[in-house]
Formats: sequence, structure tokens, C-alpha cells
Amino acid sequence: MTERNVQSNIIRHELLVDGLETSYLEAGQGKPVVLLHGGEFGGNAEICWEATIPALAQDFRVLAPDLLGFGKTAKIMDFVDGRGRRLRHLARFLELVGATGAPCVGNSMGGMLLLFDAASSTPVLRPERIVSIAGGGALNDNEHMQALLDYDGSITGMRKIVASLFHAESRATDEAYVERRRESSLAPGAWEAVAAARFRRPVEVQEARERSEIAYDRITAPTLIIAGANDKLKPEGWWDIVAGAISGAQSIVVSEAGHCPQLEQPNLVNKVLIDFLTRE
Repeated sequence: MTERNVQSNIIRHELLVDGLETSYLEAGQGKPVVLLHGGEFGGNAEICWEATIPALAQDFRVLAPDLLGFGKTAKIMDFVDGRGRRLRHLARFLELVGATGAPCVGNSMGGMLLLFDAASSTPVLRPERIVSIAGGGALNDNEHMQALLDYDGSITGMRKIVASLFHAESRATDEAYVERRRESSLAPGAWEAVAAARFRRPVEVQEARERSEIAYDRITAPTLIIAGANDKLKPEGWWDIVAGAISGAQSIVVSEAGHCPQLEQPNLVNKVLIDFLTRE
């Protein structure tokens, strides 16, 4: 099944990936570029990349999937290997759409997944280039992070999430925008899938597991880190730490932007992306 957004010429496709319903947006022609959205309640490809896809589609074939558990893709959660399952599903999806090894751009969770996979001993994506927007590095332990964890499906709860993601106060006071994100978060199975990722066993029955830190020094693909200067969820200077640990990596800080600079400063971020993705 396909749906076309006539105004932006973006097509939504539905595809079975190893038996799992997978929804993705596609626009443009030429060399493929893959966009991976963030993991907040209500996150999906359309909301995350609505200001990015039209710009990149002028030069690339843009593919933006709803990741497992989000948007219109199957609402499942692997409690043993959540990251691994999501990455393997994504790798198979890219194989089916003819985009294996394509450059990848990820925001927040999407960027973290790219860095985690590229740094692993058995990467499955192997993108030609990596751009991580607000993904990787440390997170703040504050009320903004708590807003992302404690979401109860209410308008007030979603307004707190939006306020945490953006620098500009106008986003959280835009009732239509808040409701749009809330509607996405309450699609059948969406709240449950994202909430499940936050489940933790009681201390008495916790299993001893090795910490899954990202070994940034293993990453060999050309990498760009994009940070919002006013990100409420990340500590100051996190971008220098991450980029400094990756050989040859660059970092760019976007002023007047929070955790989603591609939405708050789209013209600047789109220019940076195109320059990096077309660099010889």
C-alpha cells in the first residue's frame, strides 16, 4: 500500500520485513540516504523529518522508516536485545529497498543506534557516512529527562515532552503541534511499545549484565555530530567528547536549538547535511 502527500511529493509505503509490518516515507531520486527518528513518546519518521525530507529529496532518494515500535510500524519490543532486534530489522529493511550501506542520519535514539552499531564488533548497517543529531554521549538527569520517562498520555504530559525537546517555548504552547504528537503517541500499541523499553526488573531479580557503553574509537565511517546549543537533555560539551573519540569526526553546534535542531533550525541543518553527504 502507498500513500502520496501531493504537496511535498512524499510517498508512504507499507512493507513486510520478515513478517513485520514496516512503514516508511520515500521522496526524491538518486543515491539513497536514510533518516532515523528519535525514540520519545510520539516519535515517528514524519514528525522528526518533516523539515528535512523535502530539502534532501532535491539531491537524494530519501528513505525514512518508522522504527520498530513507532509510527505505523509493528509495535513489538524485544526485552532481551532491544537494540539488536531494531538494528537487524532495519538492516533487513534496507536490503529490501536497495539501500544497504547508504549514508544514515539519526536524531536522538536514531543517532545513538547508528553509533552503537558502527562501534560494535559485529555491525549490521555499515553506512557509508554517519550523521548523529543529538544522539550518543551522556544524558542529563533532570526534570526534562523525567518528562520523557513519565509520560502518561495526557496533553499536559505531551506538552512537557515538547518543552523538553525544543529550545523555543512556542512549540510547547502550540496546541495543534502538541496534540499532533500526542495523537501519534496514542496510536494502537504505540504507548505500550515505548513504555516497555523503560521497564526494569526489581532489584531483587535483576540479571547481571555488562554495561553497553559505545566504543566510539572503533567507528571508522566518516562521522558528523550535530548538537543543539540549548539542548535540555544533554550536558554542555557532549559533542566534543563524542566527536573527539571518533577518528576524523567533526562536530557542529547549532545555536537557538534544542534536542531537534533539524526542526528548529532546518535551513542551517539541511545545508550542513547536504554539504557533508555530497563531500568527496
